[in-house]
Amino acid sequence: MKLLVISTAPLIRIEKDYFAYSPYAKELELWAKYADEIEMVCPVWNSDKNLLNQPIHFSISKVYAVKEFDLTTLKNAFQAIYKLLYNLFIIAKAMHTADHIHLRCPGNMGLIGCLIQIAYPNKPKTAKYAGNWDKKARQPLSYKLQKWILANTFLTKNMQVLVYGEWENSSINIKSFFTASYFEIDKIECKPKSLMGIISFLFVGTLSNGKQPLYAIKLVEQLYKNGHNVQLTLFGEGNERKMLEEYLGKNKLDSFIFLKGNQNQDSVKQAYLTNHFVILPSMSEGWPKVVAEGMFWGCLPIASKVSCVPNMLDNGRRGLLLEMILSRDVVQIESLLVDDKSYNEKVEQALNWSRMYTLDKFENEIKKLVQV
Repeated sequence: MKLLVISTAPLIRIEKDYFAYSPYAKELELWAKYADEIEMVCPVWNSDKNLLNQPIHFSISKVYAVKEFDLTTLKNAFQAIYKLLYNLFIIAKAMHTADHIHLRCPGNMGLIGCLIQIAYPNKPKTAKYAGNWDKKARQPLSYKLQKWILANTFLTKNMQVLVYGEWENSSINIKSFFTASYFEIDKIECKPKSLMGIISFLFVGTLSNGKQPLYAIKLVEQLYKNGHNVQLTLFGEGNERKMLEEYLGKNKLDSFIFLKGNQNQDSVKQAYLTNHFVILPSMSEGWPKVVAEGMFWGCLPIASKVSCVPNMLDNGRRGLLLEMILSRDVVQIESLLVDDKSYNEKVEQALNWSRMYTLDKFENEIKKLVQV
């Protein structure tokens, strides 16, 4: 079986080897295990551009390199017309010989793939929509168009669409899915941490406006001002780092709020094991791995109500859902800091739920999708 993967995510070609964004590469390895050969349609870069990447550990029989484009200026718009036509031809050519078509959405290549797959109603297909499937969410028109095409069973046939979360009134081809980070063998016993002494908070993610690390800082800052013995550690890099450093210095927060930069997987795991809470005040998410990973190691999530997060947190039974109003969010965190029983129950429920979603189960679900 020849599996064709169509994605906006790039492959990075360094000499004779291919690299890709690390979580993406790890997932592709699982898809590749159940195909006789795998072909890819995607942009190809000659440098990593500071992307967190790893080598591709499976054989790619063919790479169809497509051209990246955007519509931010008039000049770019004219160039995009040529690139769009070129990509349409390349993707149609690749689809024609594929046995199973796998789209990675949302993205420019995913959008083109959504359109062209209509011409192949009999070919088995899957699409992974890694963004927010909520129809009420404010999103670019291209994202909404992709969701509409994928959910339209008149246009999209013989396809299973994998989305994060459970959504009412979904079409029959929509399948609630998940992402995993750890294997069954990785599980160790975790217990709720004592709320005596320093209460430690963790932020893991890009230091960008979309992830809102400043809101996490302000939450812990206000808790400190209210007399709580708290600290916050932030893992990650991004264009807001300088602003955050200036904010910490100006407000004299350096003694209990720490910017630690990017960390490897083992360091992040240890942080989940030793911190009480992980904060994710993000503006948009698909399946936030930070939330799922924190829960897996007993680090209770405090997260915004975006995408499938309310489902993951069972509407607050497995964590705290942020209102994104600082005074209200501080109050609900404080109420948990003085309630050991409620904290312990939430941590236990978070552990039990998250540990159902292992890489073992993830691989088994992928096997079912490919071998239909």
